[in-house]
Amino acid sequence: MSSCENLLRALRAGDYDHSLAGLYALDGRAESLEAARDRAIRVVENFQKTYHPRPDSQAALFSGPGRTEIGGNHTDHQHGRVLCGSVDLDMLSCAAPNGLRVIRIRSEGYPPLEVDLDKLLPREAERNTSAALVRGVAAKISEMGYTLSGFDAYVVSSVLSGSGLSSSAAYETLLGNIINTFFCGGELTAIQIAKIGQYAENVYFGKPCGLMDQMGSSVGGAVAIDFADPAAPAVEQVSYDFTASGHALCIVDTGSCHADLTDDYADITREMGAVAAYFGKQVLRDVPEEDFFEAISSLRVCCGDRAVLRAMHFYEDDRRAVEEAKALAAGDFQGFLDLVNQSGQSSALHLQNTWSPADPKQQAIPISLALGKRLLDGAGAIRVHGGGFAGTIQAFVPNDRVEAFRKGMERVLGTGRCHILHIRPQGGCMIAPDRG
Repeated sequence: MSSCENLLRALRAGDYDHSLAGLYALDGRAESLEAARDRAIRVVENFQKTYHPRPDSQAALFSGPGRTEIGGNHTDHQHGRVLCGSVDLDMLSCAAPNGLRVIRIRSEGYPPLEVDLDKLLPREAERNTSAALVRGVAAKISEMGYTLSGFDAYVVSSVLSGSGLSSSAAYETLLGNIINTFFCGGELTAIQIAKIGQYAENVYFGKPCGLMDQMGSSVGGAVAIDFADPAAPAVEQVSYDFTASGHALCIVDTGSCHADLTDDYADITREMGAVAAYFGKQVLRDVPEEDFFEAISSLRVCCGDRAVLRAMHFYEDDRRAVEEAKALAAGDFQGFLDLVNQSGQSSALHLQNTWSPADPKQQAIPISLALGKRLLDGAGAIRVHGGGFAGTIQAFVPNDRVEAFRKGMERVLGTGRCHILHIRPQGGCMIAPDRG
């Protein structure tokens, strides 16, 4: 590690430009690197203003990226297969040990929070809060046998909350990397950090998510993940340069909010689980597809039609995630786009996660999908992104249509709603003084 002043001098001198470019300047533009450098400098300066560290205090700069789900919508919690990737929007933090038994975090735009390391049991009053994630990550790492101490952190984020880019997984990944660096000797792997984040979100935050969000954020790059054994998921990097595809990855914020949708997410897991339970299994991955289709008549009675349709989606999208990865590895981008469109149709018709039954007047995602499909006019691909019900959609847009697509979407949804992203090769990491 290094003192804040040394970090600032090195950042201003361009000593970490190579690392910053590999995370944020993936479009090759000089202004992107300059913006990344200025942002990193501002984070270190605000850390100093907030915590007033001693001149010899050792600090470091960390990044926890957002993730984009590329294939396998709601398949992970059924031990299925997914295709995902980390993106060049992240949570960036300057952090340093404080010698106390308290974790102190100041996230820009939010009240400061403190977590006492001597009080790591879940708290009902903290559910659905950042404090729950901090306490849960610290508790799990402590349970693994590591001796923790306190640290201070100043955090800024370009991952919009409720964006479908998983700001919670980015936050968990960021925390995991800070604690791993300061108190675990760097021994935790990216996969372990992902599992720790999922534990915090399930047990402390109260959201019954699968592991894809955390894996996409923690591991980095485009990755195919098979969750047949959740304790040891098979992770394979997919070698494909998306910038060479002739298409831009666009994430469109529909302006709808993820608040109060936990029950909708939980219903998907519950209903798929009910179908699996009919066969004496806990997850659909353990139920042969042919057995499921043979039993549809009975399943409609005991589980309901929506549960049956959602199970259909699982089998189809689980298979599609594998086919998408193969298409990319073979350089067949058009084949990949066809599969993305099929996935979007299945999510809308079978999985039914484009709007919430609790608020049928709010259908921002179906409106946005219909508008985007019209703007693409048969080109590219478009689908719901992430958990669904609200939030964002994903589109692969031909480069020569990007500006028209952006203007068309933002004319209806509002300025700044269409984000052009890149798959970044590095997951959660320490950027400076050394990349981890």
